[in-house]
Amino acid sequence: MSQHLLFPRFACLRQFVLLYCLFLLSYSVRSQSGPSPSGTTETSVPSPDVFLGYPLGSHFTPHDKIVAYFRHVAALASDRMLLEQYGKTYEGRPLLLAYIASPENLRRLEAIRLNNLRLAGILRDGVAADQSGPVIVWLSYNVHGNEPASSEAAMKTLYTLVGSPARDASATNGASVAGGPGSGGGPAVWLKNTVIIIDPCINPDGRDRYVNWYNGVVGLQPNPCPQSREHQEPWPHGRSNHYNFDLNRDWAWQTQIETQQRLKKYNEWLPQVHVDYHEQGYNSPYYFAPAAEPYHEVITSWQREFQVLIGKNNAKYFDRNGWLYFTKQEFDLFYPSYGDTYPTYNGAIGMTYEQGGISAGLAVQTADGDTLTLADRLEHHYVTGLSTIEVASQHAGQLLTAFHDYFADAVAHPGGEFKAYYIRSDSTSDRLQRLKVFLSRNKIEWVDVPAGSYLGLNYETGRMSAFKSLPDDIVINANQPKSNLLRVLFERQSHISDSVTYDITAWSLPFVYGLQAYGLNSYVVGSRPGADVIPANDVAGGGDTTYAYAVRWTGMNSARFLSRLLQKGVKVRYAERPFQSGGVSFDRGTLLITATGNGALGVGLWSIVKATAIMGNVPLLRISSGFVDKGADFGSDLVHLIHPPRVAMLTGEQVSSLDAGEIWHFFEQELGYPVTLINAADAGRVSWKDFDVLILPNGYYRVLEDKNVADGLKDWVKEGGRLIALQDAVEQLSKGEWGIRAKTAGKAADGKDDDKDNADDKKSDDYTLLHRYSDRQRDEVMNSVPGAIYKVELDNTHPLAFGYPDHYYTLKQDDNVYEFIREEGWNVGVIRKDNYVSGFTGNKAKERLKDGLIFGVQDMGRGEVVYMADDPLFRSFWENGKLLFCNAVFLVGQ
Repeated sequence: MSQHLLFPRFACLRQFVLLYCLFLLSYSVRSQSGPSPSGTTETSVPSPDVFLGYPLGSHFTPHDKIVAYFRHVAALASDRMLLEQYGKTYEGRPLLLAYIASPENLRRLEAIRLNNLRLAGILRDGVAADQSGPVIVWLSYNVHGNEPASSEAAMKTLYTLVGSPARDASATNGASVAGGPGSGGGPAVWLKNTVIIIDPCINPDGRDRYVNWYNGVVGLQPNPCPQSREHQEPWPHGRSNHYNFDLNRDWAWQTQIETQQRLKKYNEWLPQVHVDYHEQGYNSPYYFAPAAEPYHEVITSWQREFQVLIGKNNAKYFDRNGWLYFTKQEFDLFYPSYGDTYPTYNGAIGMTYEQGGISAGLAVQTADGDTLTLADRLEHHYVTGLSTIEVASQHAGQLLTAFHDYFADAVAHPGGEFKAYYIRSDSTSDRLQRLKVFLSRNKIEWVDVPAGSYLGLNYETGRMSAFKSLPDDIVINANQPKSNLLRVLFERQSHISDSVTYDITAWSLPFVYGLQAYGLNSYVVGSRPGADVIPANDVAGGGDTTYAYAVRWTGMNSARFLSRLLQKGVKVRYAERPFQSGGVSFDRGTLLITATGNGALGVGLWSIVKATAIMGNVPLLRISSGFVDKGADFGSDLVHLIHPPRVAMLTGEQVSSLDAGEIWHFFEQELGYPVTLINAADAGRVSWKDFDVLILPNGYYRVLEDKNVADGLKDWVKEGGRLIALQDAVEQLSKGEWGIRAKTAGKAADGKDDDKDNADDKKSDDYTLLHRYSDRQRDEVMNSVPGAIYKVELDNTHPLAFGYPDHYYTLKQDDNVYEFIREEGWNVGVIRKDNYVSGFTGNKAKERLKDGLIFGVQDMGRGEVVYMADDPLFRSFWENGKLLFCNAVFLVGQ
């Protein structure tokens, strides 16, 4: 790359180094000049322009240089700034938080944090909360890597708050020129009653993927032509993290390592104001609060009002500069796992700020003929950041009082349909344990249930039921500080005020985890939870002469156990039918490890099995004989050897990067099993005989339109291969000669016409064809399914459904449903006409979503094609679908 791009102010690197050394020398001289007017000794802090060697906005800054700048400022301004590395990304890049406060407040930062938790009722240590403490504003930048302007703005914001010579004045670091905030007294005044937390880059891996690509393709000068290659970012784009996950959808679920580490810190602070910085299409004006409808009903009037207050302050500065903006459109407050909604459901004023700029590079010509630059974009983010801090400081007392009242009211007067949520234990599964981990991460309290009888609304039937408690049941009472978040996450029916929404509309956790739940009309006094007990293993001691060990196939723990054993060379079988041995009953799918067939491992076999079981928290059950009490003996052909599958997945430009990423993450981070990623464009050159399983994630595969490639895959399946197709890949196969067909409108599963009138009989004056232009969004949602829960009836005698009851709850994101497989196949998961459970589904879409196939297996020669019309791994938080996917990989076709 041109040296002039890296250091545009200097003719060569030598000049820059010399000037920078002189600048550092000047710091030393200034630091010895005596105390500042405030009475503290201050060392001059370099501006980002000086430190980086180029003006902000003239070049994209790699993440390591952003980190270096924050660390440099922290070292020079230690009385006003504390820098903490709170974790690392999957690729090893540091994750940082900068705490900025007045010297007095920085010295008692931990006391401020603890007091804030007392205000929220999270910390109950007998010490009274001080409602006059500083207000906390948390600014999160660059959650989407290819929306990079905000991290550039973070450096300028930091300099203004900590290092700017004018920070004590009303005009802050050029903000008077830009028309930015300053009339509220400037940083020196704000920091007296405000603690500011800056996360300069939530997604460093995605940012560097974009920045390194862009810096490698831009010319000597940026080309603003939208058709230039610097505006055509290649797959998988920089939006997502290492595993191509959208971190902005992961706040509540915390499936990714970046989110897990960040939310641990977030819940240790619980700020009063949180801003999530984004970019949108570069032809769009700036967006800031107030948000669009729908607002979830738990959002208080105070939270709504304060969004308006901040929005008006932002508008004041944007008006002064003549900058375009919009509010109250598109970005709603409903789905609970965004960077605005999750803070909102945790008592904060949570907001999204969106600057036009995706694919804009350093400069791009917009549709109206203007040129939008990176410098413009970062300046807009910079101004809204200071404006937000200004409003928070001016209204600190009100914010703190409202924050305290929010949590106090959550405990004293929890809203919602139920007083408590009763969750049945699943003694043979790890589903409840996984839910407990989720609750703990979100600081939601639960208790063990005392023995007794209860009455509650059954989540599955929607009816009141009487039932008795079982060992290990838990209850989650609503009268707790996190009551509003609890209510949103557990509501059986989503209460949506507007059908035009930005994301999915159903996520009720009992359905997500596949657990039986009841809503109670009274609280339950239970014991505080203790440490979870690891299930005991029925294992023999030294000189083990056990005939076999059994592991129930019930969840991800058993799937990981299988994965580890197969990779260690242990031969594992599974039972196709239920059986009973030694008076103990076992269901379909039970894993069996026998000494027979594992002779190559010698006396070390059982040591390997036991150690793997302990590592995976899996109960081992000892079996003394292959002659069972009921069912098929272990030598029967109804007990199948599991051949370790060699798994491949198509990826690349023909595939949804987010959907491919969740499968990649699932194999590497959850299942711990190898998967080979193959570019879809290379499918015609792959030797498929080297693989047993091929996964087609959601996408549209142009390569399948090549008859030679399609025929090659069919021949591979017929020879024993297993093809697993998901979502749109299923739809694409349905248009070919693969044996599955999509249901068309007006057609029943038997292919007969349901409509009374044929198209030829339609009247020429059919008024249903007349639509108002202003209603176009409403018309579109009639055919939409923005994430709704449906009940799927399962044939759990088929290996695809082993480990499940006779039903499964799926998250539908479209109205795709398929005709029943008629020949040489199995309709494993189907929906009927009354299977809708929760979430928004358009009227026309709801008519189509009935009496059809969702999950199926088609026999083809010696192989199989597994159809999954819905995504069982959705965003990695749809926990109950993970075993279904494991069944497709490990059990089907064995």
